Amino acid sequence: MHFNINGITHDVGTLDIRVSLLDLLRDHLSLHGTKKGCDQGACGACTVLVDGQRINSCLALAVQYEGRQITTIEGLGEADNLHPLQSAFVAHDGLQCGYCTPGQICSAVAMAAEVRRGLPSYVTADLSGTEQVLTSDELRERMSGNLCRCGAHNGIVAAVQDAYGRGAI
Repeated sequence: MHFNINGITHDVGTLDIRVSLLDLLRDHLSLHGTKKGCDQGACGACTVLVDGQRINSCLALAVQYEGRQITTIEGLGEADNLHPLQSAFVAHDGLQCGYCTPGQICSAVAMAAEVRRGLPSYVTADLSGTEQVLTSDELRERMSGNLCRCGAHNGIVAAVQDAYGRGAI
């Protein structure tokens, strides 16, 4: 089986069809940035991007994503060249223990793309509007699938707003 992860093709040979995408990343490819939190899709620590859309990798079977573009936190930036959102997380203390941070960042990258495409959320006031405004309530609703048990939510919101703007995206 062949997987395109962070722009690199990985040949993993024969893989048990029951292996989750999360376990493929962590156990078979040693990409430990994506975290295993609840293993039930409730916390968002395992969020990765597939073809630019966010998914909970703990709920996804790896075989479903063969040949698709998978991006993990390792693929967003490097130590000497951080993704703008990673820099904003540092600047705004959008992390405490850091366990949820990779999932938060991957989710926020996809969330910003959703807003740019005009996709509404549950709290979007104007469904016919062509421009989405990333208010604090809008951002919190869109990121509600990613939990932070340390209580760094205010820093996370500030980081995302700094990276993507308080107004229209």
